[in-house]
Amino acid sequence: MMLALRRFCSVMVVASSVLSASVSSGFSAKDSTVTSSGLPLPRYVSLKSDHVNVRAGPTKDNDVAWVYTRSGLPVEITAEFENWRRVRDSEGSEGWVYHSLLSGRRTAVITMKSKDDLASLYERADPTSEVAARLQAGVVAQVKRCAAGWCHVIGVGFDGWIEQQRLWGVYADEKVD
Repeated sequence: MMLALRRFCSVMVVASSVLSASVSSGFSAKDSTVTSSGLPLPRYVSLKSDHVNVRAGPTKDNDVAWVYTRSGLPVEITAEFENWRRVRDSEGSEGWVYHSLLSGRRTAVITMKSKDDLASLYERADPTSEVAARLQAGVVAQVKRCAAGWCHVIGVGFDGWIEQQRLWGVYADEKVD
């Protein structure tokens, strides 16, 4: 009886060690998980082409749920399975995309409280500098760099600095070089 109890206790100690090693601690906004690709989760990327199938699951056997038709659109990778990435867009829609259809090029979508509002793009990272342009919600911009709450963005017909909080595709305190 005593030998059986010792075996049971040793099995439980080993099992709890294995389980505690595989369970992560609490998640905060600045934490990220490193995946089999070696890249952190979550992370932002962009669509590589004008035709990207989004599937219900991470295989070609899964149905195409919808198709993105806008190259450069930012998406957030929230999970990985082999060569598949689960992505979420700025509207909250999620699905699976084959990894080769994604690019590491950083882009962002201009966000506003009201779709009729315009976001000011400044000459410098300073709200007292000249306004270089005013951008509508939904405009996609390439992110060149971000620091101290400001991002330098460019696009067709515009180049300037915008408050980081006006962008979907860059985390709140993220520094982009």
